[in-house]
Amino acid sequence: MNLNIRVIPRASRSKIKESDGSLKAYLTKPAHDGLANAELIELLSGHFGVKRYRIKILKGEKSRSKIVSISDK
Repeated sequence: MNLNIRVIPRASRSKIKESDGSLKAYLTKPAHDGLANAELIELLSGHFGVKRYRIKILKGEKSRSKIVSISDK
């Protein structure tokens, strides 16, 4: 499953919201040295109930708009 996610770093709380068919991820970590990407993977892991290694950022490693793949196998 591939998801379009819009990331908002340095938010007051970490949470995921759905809006207009895509997801918004509010992250407390800054977008520096991959901290926000690591927090995004951790947040998605808990939200969807999958292991962290099953989540990969396909596109947008250094962008706020990302395409993320979540595999179940």
